[in-house]
Amino acid sequence: MAFSTPALDSPAKASGGRAIVVQTMHPLRETLRSAPTRAPRGERNYVAAVLKRSPLAYAAFIVMSLVVLGAVFAPLMSPYHKDKIDLTRQYLPPSLDHPFGTDDLGRDIFVRVMHGGRISLSVGLLAMAVALVIGVTAGGVAGYYGGWVDTLLMRAVDLMLAVPVFFVILFLSSVVAPKISIVAVCLMIGCTQWMEVARLVRAVVMSTKEHEFVDAARTIGLPDRRIILRHLLPHTTAPVLVAITLGLAQAIIIESGLSFLGFGVQPPTPSWGAMLQNAQSYLSDCPWIAIFPGLMICLTVVCCNVLADFLGEAMGPTGGAR
Repeated sequence: MAFSTPALDSPAKASGGRAIVVQTMHPLRETLRSAPTRAPRGERNYVAAVLKRSPLAYAAFIVMSLVVLGAVFAPLMSPYHKDKIDLTRQYLPPSLDHPFGTDDLGRDIFVRVMHGGRISLSVGLLAMAVALVIGVTAGGVAGYYGGWVDTLLMRAVDLMLAVPVFFVILFLSSVVAPKISIVAVCLMIGCTQWMEVARLVRAVVMSTKEHEFVDAARTIGLPDRRIILRHLLPHTTAPVLVAITLGLAQAIIIESGLSFLGFGVQPPTPSWGAMLQNAQSYLSDCPWIAIFPGLMICLTVVCCNVLADFLGEAMGPTGGAR
């Protein structure tokens, strides 16, 4: 039952003539403050400071930033259009006019690689957004309520983990192809990548819900939804952020694999996997057609994995050798 200490609601005059304001204080207010939802001012720039002290992570951050900027500002980085066909410029090697060379239709590979980054990064980010929503919801509910709810949700997670995800996505893509869209690809990948997030959130919520501030929140009558959202889920930020960073790399690989097999994003929309598929016939004579899309996939995945390791160390219990 919620209760408060007796207090005056309006100022009262003391014998000295000064106004005394007595505020109503809840006896559990200080207890509830033990679950901060925002980092202190001195901690907000901590990750950035640690990043500068890690050369590998700093390099990965710079490379990843360049990839993202290149994808965002692709139309401004070259005078050529991604779909412009020029049969007089077929198979040109890398040069000042065409930094990555041209393909079998005379299209500028640099522009197509940058536009392909838009597709691959967008699919990865949107897919992980879907996985984040499903995983956090399932893990938070399972960890907080336990019992048959936890058993049901975790057995569903075990079942999903036992199924080869890529072949499931490949089957679904083959069913809806050739009308598959980017949104459909994102939904398929996101709906098969949420299990790791759910397990991490469940583990953190199960350990955190035993703390005193959760008991205090229940005592004053807060609803379960608010307890989960305001007091439990903020504690899952670090492991979820690491899982999402790793999942982004995996989503990019899945999308590239689907496009390479012809079941992903359909031409003429460029994507890194589709460009690799188109380059199969020219590996011996024009290797640059395959080198640059493959290099972008490799760089992006490596950077995601390096940044995930860095975040795991920087936001972990040891605090990255604070």
